[in-house]
Amino acid sequence: MNKALAKAVVINSVAVVAVVGDHAVVIATKPDQPQACVSHPVDSGCDGKPVPLKGKALILASKEFAHENRAKSWWVFLSTLAYFGVCVYGTIAPWAWPARLICSVLCGLLMVRMFVIFHDHQHHAILDRSRVADFLMRLVGILALTPSSIWKSSHNYHHNNNSKLKSARIGSFPIMTRDHYDRANFKTRFEYRFMRHPITMLCGYLTVFLMGMSVLPFLEDPKKHLDGLLAILLHIALMGTLFLFGGFSAVLLTMLIPYSIAMALGTYLFYVQHNFPDVLFRDRKGWTYEGAALDSSSFLRLPRIMHWFTGNIGYHHIHHLNAKIPFYRLPEAMNAMPELQQPKSSSLHPVEILRCLKLAVWDVDAQRMVPLPK
Repeated sequence: MNKALAKAVVINSVAVVAVVGDHAVVIATKPDQPQACVSHPVDSGCDGKPVPLKGKALILASKEFAHENRAKSWWVFLSTLAYFGVCVYGTIAPWAWPARLICSVLCGLLMVRMFVIFHDHQHHAILDRSRVADFLMRLVGILALTPSSIWKSSHNYHHNNNSKLKSARIGSFPIMTRDHYDRANFKTRFEYRFMRHPITMLCGYLTVFLMGMSVLPFLEDPKKHLDGLLAILLHIALMGTLFLFGGFSAVLLTMLIPYSIAMALGTYLFYVQHNFPDVLFRDRKGWTYEGAALDSSSFLRLPRIMHWFTGNIGYHHIHHLNAKIPFYRLPEAMNAMPELQQPKSSSLHPVEILRCLKLAVWDVDAQRMVPLPK
């Protein structure tokens, strides 16, 4: 047995309880007896009001949901791919332009869902150890301008360093303290403001994905990021083919509009997940993995249809608690675990978007994000 579970006790001959840190977690009960208390401090009695799980105990409890249904994983991938294929056809079909435009917008939203499926595969949450899935997901990553070699290195770093003040730059939007920004030179300030500017996010297709995730990584390390070059060349080839056979309208409706929608939305989603009014940033001493998940990652309140299009990525606090939970099980985990049901949250309401976009630097004294100094 794991050392963290080395000490066990029996409570009222009903439940076997294992000590995890300073908490006790029920690991077995008599089948004919109801489980009265899931978790409580070791030094207190079970009074029917379980104390929320914390620390390692909370992470351990989330592992119950970190198992995929392989058939469902294939279904969500292949069905999304099929819907996307139908919508792509709709953008070049001989239909009236309003119908083609609707298909173009749907292509953009479906690209977001497909990217989240790719993202889950990169975390080994779904379709792991499948050569067919590995090949298909690599292709999805290239088409989404997020080649696997580049995405894995930056995104894994982000998960392991989310909300650390001195390590937030790689794989996420950079964070400067107010004091650091005040002392920075013009060049540093400009770069910082450019990376966090709303126009940069709106043009995420060019700024974040094409340049940031494909061109620049390839130029920095061509051997390691050869798939970045492949993504660029394939992108150009697709545009050329569409223009040759369908003219500019095909390029516009099949690529430019869908990519612009998907990548602007994807960029803002990634921003708002870690840049919202009550987010917390810490130095290395005060940082914990579960704290970074619950205090520094948001839950995005969306209509059900938008949760579907965004692959439940709005349940981001749970994803950061345990990245092995498949995206289609994140709502299940939230419904089952009281500790996850009162997250820090935001939405895509224009007022809340504006509030989040105004946040720029971390005020150490106030312990909150604030707008840029005037």
